[in-house]
Amino acid sequence: MSAPRVRVFLVDDHPLVRDWLKNLLQMEEDFEVIGEADDTATALAAMLVDKPDVAVVDLSLKRGSGLDLIKSLRLRHPEIRVLVLSMHEEIRDVERALRAGARGYVMKGESSHQIVPAIRWVHSGKIYATPEVFSKLAERANSQAPGSNIDHPEEVLSDRELHVFRRIGEGLTTRRIAEELEVSQKTVQTYCARIKEKISLDDGAELALAAIRWRESSRF
Repeated sequence: MSAPRVRVFLVDDHPLVRDWLKNLLQMEEDFEVIGEADDTATALAAMLVDKPDVAVVDLSLKRGSGLDLIKSLRLRHPEIRVLVLSMHEEIRDVERALRAGARGYVMKGESSHQIVPAIRWVHSGKIYATPEVFSKLAERANSQAPGSNIDHPEEVLSDRELHVFRRIGEGLTTRRIAEELEVSQKTVQTYCARIKEKISLDDGAELALAAIRWRESSRF
């Protein structure tokens, strides 16, 4: 009797990426793609009805946040193991994803030869990342350079606040950010107020300028 297949759910807002992943995984006899979604709410609703073994999740979605989805799954169904597949290459993004509850991280630029073994590795209960990523995580944990909060907002902002800060740096209005996160505009304004307080900014103009400068100094 053959072993049961690994049931996989795909969450990515690019249809071509989902199609590529589905075709790739369907070539493996031990994988079964049971569903897909392009936003947080749809993905969460589908997975709560028909639970996969592994969810492959992108951090950047058109509606909702991949980090929020990871946290929701960890809270409601920790048996669903999450593997992040993302364009974000900054080590702080890897760190935040793992802290949120992801069990592995694969960068899209390197995913062709990594995604299949990564899913198997995560399904087995282990943490997956490349040796280079593990090395950077260790370096970051052991020796983080001191700096002001405005230089390192990722050290003091929550995941949702950092997402808002990032999107402000990309030129989005609070209304657009609210639509993206599926929250009220007032909620986004509250996040902005918290951000200004945490990184010592006086007004919205300083917030926008700081967000733009941080975006230019970082890779997303």
